[in-house]
Amino acid sequence: MALLKKMDKYMLRSFLGLFALTFTICCFILLMQTLWMRINDIVGKGAEISVLLEFLLYAFINVIPLALPLAILLASLMTFGNMGEKFELTAMKSAGVSLFRIMRPLTISIGIISVGAFLFSNYVLPKSQTKFWTLVFSLRQRAPELEIPVAEFYDGLSGWKFYVREKNMKTGLLKDVMIYDYSNGFQDATVIRADSARLFFTDDNHYLLLKLYDGESFENLNRQQQRVTNSKNVPYRRETFREKQILKDFDTSFNRYDESCMGDQHVSKNAQQLIHSIDSMNQLAAVRSREQSDNLTTNCYFGRERLHGRELGSIDETEVANYDVDSLFSNMNNHQKQRAMQKAVDAAKTKADLIQYNAIMLDDYQRYTRKHEIELHRKFTLAFACLIFFFIGAPLGAIIRKGGMGAPIVISVVMFIIYYIIDNAGYKMAREALWPVWEGMWLSSAMLLPIGIFLTYKATHDSALFNPEAWFVAIEKLKEKMQSARKLK
Repeated sequence: MALLKKMDKYMLRSFLGLFALTFTICCFILLMQTLWMRINDIVGKGAEISVLLEFLLYAFINVIPLALPLAILLASLMTFGNMGEKFELTAMKSAGVSLFRIMRPLTISIGIISVGAFLFSNYVLPKSQTKFWTLVFSLRQRAPELEIPVAEFYDGLSGWKFYVREKNMKTGLLKDVMIYDYSNGFQDATVIRADSARLFFTDDNHYLLLKLYDGESFENLNRQQQRVTNSKNVPYRRETFREKQILKDFDTSFNRYDESCMGDQHVSKNAQQLIHSIDSMNQLAAVRSREQSDNLTTNCYFGRERLHGRELGSIDETEVANYDVDSLFSNMNNHQKQRAMQKAVDAAKTKADLIQYNAIMLDDYQRYTRKHEIELHRKFTLAFACLIFFFIGAPLGAIIRKGGMGAPIVISVVMFIIYYIIDNAGYKMAREALWPVWEGMWLSSAMLLPIGIFLTYKATHDSALFNPEAWFVAIEKLKEKMQSARKLK
């Protein structure tokens, strides 16, 4: 018993150390991927260090659910690969300890981690997602840093194109400046040229003050000319100045959005809130569908038109059923026929537009519901993926008996890419309503779970699944059987 307890402690120490290392590496890689995807939202915005650190913190929290399965796969594969390479697994099995007993402390640990992953996804991740996307939207709306390049046109100022031939980096003086102001349209553009200029921001950081020295401006008077005459000759106004000041809107302050704008988004809700939103939206969709059905059945063509000068409500149902539309139409003159046909076409177009509008409205409800259902299933699938990857990595490491960072990393990356492709395909199928949501979101688990069961079975029976010599022996036996079958024929 004491030996088994020591073995359990040894297994936990070996696994947890590698898990901490692989988890850190996976989080770093996925964090770099997030930064690469959001690079346009943060670069050139002039955001403070505290804002960037906050962005990194929320991004780090958001990648944890995806990093956990990969870290578990890699850590379990390395742990059992190292033990197999050092013949520690062989020694344990020789002492009568089965592979399931060896894996028991790690299985319990992975179970606890899976439960923790679900609780993390259910309670921590929604708050982090809310703050993360609020921060991203706030950064997107912030005006970019004003960094005017030299000897090329700069269009970072709305309605302006700025050209500077030379720039003094110490004093900030811009030399040989040319500005194209097309804020009133290209036909009423203004061209300003100056020998030098300086840029300043107002104290409230809401405006840009441009001071121009020794220059002239040319203003197109096309708009004024059109109000006076239709002459093709377009006049312009020329102005020479020693010093000129221009004030332009350029808000550089960081205005954070209110987090309440994300309150109804699926990423900001826990499981209970998602279930409540799905039920509420299904009820609204059912009511909307019934209203549309009643509208289409009651507001029919004859329900809006008069029949022989009488309203439909004053006509007996048997009279309407026996009414001969062809007879009525044949008794009309040409003008009446044309008018009746035009009314029928208009009524059909109106009905088609109504049906299309109703379909769009119902599709909005369905998309809203699918997004919430996808997010609800994701909280469970990511936690379940931790268990699956452990039962893939641990037996696979026991079979290949290769430790270190070489073969385990290659195998882990390949397995995770397969998982990611399958999971992404299932997600898109569910999002586009090609499959039921539960089928799309559980597709990757359903395909990888048999692989984990198969590998675990092979590892418990000491199968040489990845041993080339065993494969050569099996192929030779197969050849011998085929040759014996041919001789019998």
